[in-house]
Amino acid sequence: MNIDKFKGIRTPFYYYDTDILRQTLNTINEESQKYQGYHVHYAVKANANIKVLNIIKEAGLGIDCVSGGEIEQVLRAGFPADKIVFAGVGKSDWEIELGIDKDIFCFNVESIPELEVINEIAIQKGKTANVCFRINPNVGAHTHSNITTGLAENKFGIAMEDMEKVIRLAQSMSNVCFKGIHFHIGSQILEMDDFIALAERINELQDRLEKANIKLEIINVGGGLGIDYANPQANPIPNFKDYFALYNKHLKLREGQTVHFELGRAVVGQCGSLITKVNYVKKGAVKQFVIVDAGMTDLIRPALYDAHHKIVNLTSDAPEETYDVVGPICESSDVFDKDIKLNGTKRGDLIAMLSAGAYGEIMASGYNCRVLPVGYTSDELK
Repeated sequence: MNIDKFKGIRTPFYYYDTDILRQTLNTINEESQKYQGYHVHYAVKANANIKVLNIIKEAGLGIDCVSGGEIEQVLRAGFPADKIVFAGVGKSDWEIELGIDKDIFCFNVESIPELEVINEIAIQKGKTANVCFRINPNVGAHTHSNITTGLAENKFGIAMEDMEKVIRLAQSMSNVCFKGIHFHIGSQILEMDDFIALAERINELQDRLEKANIKLEIINVGGGLGIDYANPQANPIPNFKDYFALYNKHLKLREGQTVHFELGRAVVGQCGSLITKVNYVKKGAVKQFVIVDAGMTDLIRPALYDAHHKIVNLTSDAPEETYDVVGPICESSDVFDKDIKLNGTKRGDLIAMLSAGAYGEIMASGYNCRVLPVGYTSDELK
């Protein structure tokens, strides 16, 4: 990482390596296009920086949104409305109206009340809304409990036992068009067996629906593919080859069906770093603290999920020492990592927190009246 380009930029800030982003997108296209009918949507909740979105748009990916604000942002970025999927367990009326007005590709519906509201609004507007149903497959994922979404106890989706009833209800409505079923079992999944279990559950549900003479156009398997937070420099591109291949092997499609994916973290996670400056190095009775000017307001994942980002000192080649890296926020949870090795660190050094392209800048807050971090790309800092 060439730090000369960072001179004069106020810290903390996000830095996006567009070479890594483009390599990731090229790999996604190469691997997904090996299989007929595979469509990849970028889950914009991971990162909605307009400059990042423009590069993703150039690669031809569709979009997965979970709010009306996200729909507005991707439309500003120039994504076509007919490539937008709108998910989310609690869509407001204005958000549904926006999706219908813009003729988005599909709503991923999570409850009967939501379906009824979509149909009512579509009637008012004299339009028809495409819908898929998010089914809760009760498939566990080997990930943090806060980002597991496919268990029966989670708030997401429609129970499998209600699937046929809900589909029949949609088919009886005048202004919705039932297209298929949608799933998402969690995030930061590295064990491919979890995705195989999902594919096998989808096969079971398809068999059930066929017996009920219900045909599907769309199978949406969601996303969830994880990235290597421990060794990002060695593994900047996630394992898309095996990811798409396992669905091709284990998912039993019917003629004419298309498969949709909603990848977020895997697309942008490794291209982003949070760059922060060392304010102080404090030696306590039993620990050394590196106190940086970034806080949990700028990167909340460690406080929220006990997440670990690889942290490097960009401006020191001194012998390694052991530190806790902490921020300035008045909360005990404002800790980025504990007992980690860094090159000997001093006031003014630049620190990079790697693999921060997903759920970093987008989750930043103004707590403590903090200024939101700015995101820069390598294209603009050449």
